[in-house]
Amino acid sequence: MTSVRALTASAGALALLLTASACSAIGESSSDDTGSSSPGATPTRVVLVTHDSFVLPKPLVKKFEQESGLDLVVRSSGDAGTLTNKLVLTKGNPTGDVSFGVDNTFGSRALDEGVFAPYAADLPAGASDFELAGDTDHRLTPIDDGNVCVNVDDTWFADHDLTPPQSTDDLLDPAYKDLFVLPGAATSSTGMAFLLATVAEYGDAWPDYWTKLMANGAKLTAGWSDAYEVDFTQGGGNGDRPIVLSYDSSPAFTVPKGSDTSSTSALLDTCFRQVEYAGVLEGAANPKGAEELIDFLLTPEVQAALPESMYVFPVADGTPLPKAWASYAVQPTDPYTVDPAEVAAKRDDWLREWSDVTSR
Repeated sequence: MTSVRALTASAGALALLLTASACSAIGESSSDDTGSSSPGATPTRVVLVTHDSFVLPKPLVKKFEQESGLDLVVRSSGDAGTLTNKLVLTKGNPTGDVSFGVDNTFGSRALDEGVFAPYAADLPAGASDFELAGDTDHRLTPIDDGNVCVNVDDTWFADHDLTPPQSTDDLLDPAYKDLFVLPGAATSSTGMAFLLATVAEYGDAWPDYWTKLMANGAKLTAGWSDAYEVDFTQGGGNGDRPIVLSYDSSPAFTVPKGSDTSSTSALLDTCFRQVEYAGVLEGAANPKGAEELIDFLLTPEVQAALPESMYVFPVADGTPLPKAWASYAVQPTDPYTVDPAEVAAKRDDWLREWSDVTSR
C-alpha cells in the first residue's frame, strides 16, 4: 500500500477528509469549461466526472499523469444519485471523458439511458465477481465494493443505558423514536441502498415498513454527509441522533486516540452490498484517456489505497487492507441484494411510492 496511517481518526477527521474530496487539488475547472479538449486537438487531459467523495492520494495522481502524459481534471457532481442524474441529462454530450461512482443501485439506469460506451478492461483476479449483471457490453467496470449498513453510537447507548438496535425491525421500536437519521433514497445512493434492503427484507410490504419507520421519527437528509457529519452523534457536528445509515467500514474511523475500541458499530444484519463502477462516457472527447484511467484504478497501487482514501474495499483479490480493518471494518456474511434487472424495471415505481410514503 502506498501510504497507511493509523486508523484512529476521529469523526471530525473523517468528515474533513470526505469534504476535502469535493475540492481536491487533483484538477480544477471553471464553470464554463465543459469540454475535455478542443475537437481535433491532441488531448492533454482527461476529465473525470465523479461524486463528492472521490479522492486519491496525490502521489498516485502524479503517477497517473506522468505515465499517461495527461492532466487529470476532476469534476464533482454530488452524491452517486445526483451524479447519475447529471450523466443522464448530458448523455451524448458529456461534461467529461470518464465517470467513477455510479453504483449497482443506479447502474442499470445509466445503462438503459446509454450513458456509457463499451470498454472491456482487463480485470484483476476477483473483480469479475462484482460485474453488474446484464452489462453484457462491459460498459461499467467494477472498482470497489462495500456495504451500506445502519451504524450506532455505542458510547451514546451506554451513557443512556439503552440496548442498541440490531435489525431493521428494531428500528420501529418506540425505544428508538427520533434517533435514526438517513439520506433519502431519491437523492442518495446510500439511501437508495437502504430502500433496496427493505425491499429485499419485506417484499411487497416494504411501504408498510417505511410508514412505520417515519412514524417512529426517522429523519431524512439529502445525502450521507448531512446525515453522518451533521446529525449523527459521532459525526463531529454536535448531532443528536445516535443511529445513522452509513457503511460497514465506518467504525474503523471512529476509534478514539489511545483506544483499541471503536465508539461505533455497524449492524451487520441491516447491510446492502454496494459496488462502485467506472465507465467511458459516450461521446467523450478523450475516450483513450478514459480507458487509461479505468485501467489505472484497477492497478494494485490504487486498489490498495482505496480503503484509506475512500473508505471502501478493493475488488482485486489479495489486496492488503489496513490492519485495523480486521477488527473494525467487518463485512457482513450475507448482505441484502436485489437483482439489477428488477431494480431497472421497478426503480421509478419504488421511488415514487417511497416519496409518497415519506412525505405524508
